[in-house]
Amino acid sequence: MMTDKEILILYYSQHGAVRQMAHMVARGVEMVSGVRARLRTVPKVSTVCEASEPGIPDEGAPYASLQDLQECIGIAIGSPTRFGNMAAPMKYFWDGTGSMWLKHSLVGKPGACFTSTGTMHGGQESTLLSMMLPLMHHGMIIVGVPYSESELSSTLGGGTPYGASHFAGMANEHPVSEVEKKLCIALGKRLAQIALKLAA
Repeated sequence: MMTDKEILILYYSQHGAVRQMAHMVARGVEMVSGVRARLRTVPKVSTVCEASEPGIPDEGAPYASLQDLQECIGIAIGSPTRFGNMAAPMKYFWDGTGSMWLKHSLVGKPGACFTSTGTMHGGQESTLLSMMLPLMHHGMIIVGVPYSESELSSTLGGGTPYGASHFAGMANEHPVSEVEKKLCIALGKRLAQIALKLAA
């Protein structure tokens, strides 16, 4: 009996927008026959030496492991913007993947990125590009959002060719818009389609 191949949707979300985007990306993944989404998150990074988070989250997706990266045929990573870069918890997770880099474990797998910012020009594109860097060092193939997605040309909020994005507002007053949701779904669908072809 054949089982569906999986795409890892790995995210860090502080106020919920990136988590909502992750679920939209997962919806796009699961529009492709033969593929399922595996949702995972990363814990907060402590500012002291002691651990600050429980071993298992109180709610939502489980914490990611290196095994999740190994088992999935493609990976989408999402993070809020921190001064034009990915948030520390996501960076910390990728900093711990050296053993996989040494074994070339992720070479040839497709990867995609998504982000949310508090201001319209708060570094969406630089954050997406910064998240691509560890993927490229792992030899992954970067998947973006093509302009064949009409929403990319009409959006007044988030949405870039580098990946899906969302404008949340300084007080997170802007929910993920319908256009932003469509671009998240499009990203997930495209990632799954490309992952299946590469896995074959």
